[in-house]
Amino acid sequence: MSNRKTATLVCDALKMALFRRGFPEGIIVHSDRGSQYCSNDYRDLIKKHRLTQSMSRKGNCWDNACAESFFHSLKVEALQDEPIMDRENMRRAVFEYIEVDYNKTRRHSAIGYLSPENFELKNSA
Repeated sequence: MSNRKTATLVCDALKMALFRRGFPEGIIVHSDRGSQYCSNDYRDLIKKHRLTQSMSRKGNCWDNACAESFFHSLKVEALQDEPIMDRENMRRAVFEYIEVDYNKTRRHSAIGYLSPENFELKNSA
């Protein structure tokens, strides 16, 4: 989480995701067309780890529907009724929602009513 959308932010996030999953290769990494995802640093990181970059078509939110759905859930389920928070409390609330509720316990109809964590465990080689 940062106060600016930068190449460093998305590179750090991608490195963290790769580390947590044991540096898999051949994975498709999808994003919108933000400048941070078009940066040389981000594209070099994708090449270094033998990933495939995928980007939404210009102006087409449907290409990124799963991310749009996630952010809707985050807002409605975790943030909407909360008092205005400072950055550190917001960071904690978002972390708890993602790492405790969304990934570990929240079941999703699109993946057979499993949590994302259980779905990934079940479907990874």
